[in-house]
Amino acid sequence: MSERGSVAVSTAARQLNLGAALLALAVLADSAVEHYRGSFHNKAMYAPLASAALALSGSLHGTMDRRAASHALRDGIYALAAITGIAGLGFHAYNINKRPGGWSWLNLFYAAPIGAPFALTLSGLLGRGAEKARGLRHSRRPDKTLGLPLPRLLAAVSAAGLAGTAAEAALLHFRGAYHNPAMVLPVSVPPIAATLLGAAALAPRRRTRKLARGWLKLTAFLGFAGVGLHAYGVSRNMGGWRNWSQNLLNGPPLPAPPSFTGLALTGLAALSLIEEIERIA
Repeated sequence: MSERGSVAVSTAARQLNLGAALLALAVLADSAVEHYRGSFHNKAMYAPLASAALALSGSLHGTMDRRAASHALRDGIYALAAITGIAGLGFHAYNINKRPGGWSWLNLFYAAPIGAPFALTLSGLLGRGAEKARGLRHSRRPDKTLGLPLPRLLAAVSAAGLAGTAAEAALLHFRGAYHNPAMVLPVSVPPIAATLLGAAALAPRRRTRKLARGWLKLTAFLGFAGVGLHAYGVSRNMGGWRNWSQNLLNGPPLPAPPSFTGLALTGLAALSLIEEIERIA
């Protein structure tokens, strides 16, 4: 691969690390708040904090690492994050099922958020993808996983993550009765970006990629803007920010929206990898 191609692949791989870092940071902050609210009554509630902190550290290290080879310790950290997220999904499903009424709308609204732990799994999967992507600079035709070359698989995973995160936002914003029109944005913009990204991954066309990039950039901005909107929502609670110790627990959750930014960044990195591999093929 040419020097230009190597630089492009290295940049995309480190962008994948950055996206994984944002996902890990969102999980770390959100689970810290939510599990503190639950008084850590189950000692397993400390696990996602430790795993997310490790994933965040490893991902930040990856963003600064320009070497072509993957890093064994980061690989191990990402595997741990992915497993912890899946285990957390099981714990949250159990939490919902054991409540009176089981799988009801009320319990989906107010019990442990069913989709939240999977953000840690996504951080692990996409972080592992970043490590594998570093080796693409030495390969003209990347190996296939689940029938797809690595760049297309990363795009598909990012698209699925965006769709799932939007579904989680839809559930919780429905609980809030969409009282603010801006609450429609995270359930409309990311799904469009996810659809276009999926299309670009499976049947790439220049126009589709261009549209996907535009919507992914809008989704990335929406993730940061969402923090401001959630901060405004906290200020509207009784006592506002003067009563921050209680209102931060009541929500809306400040760490949740940056997940959209992290997934948008990984989607953009995957598109860059797809284009670079096609250019040299």
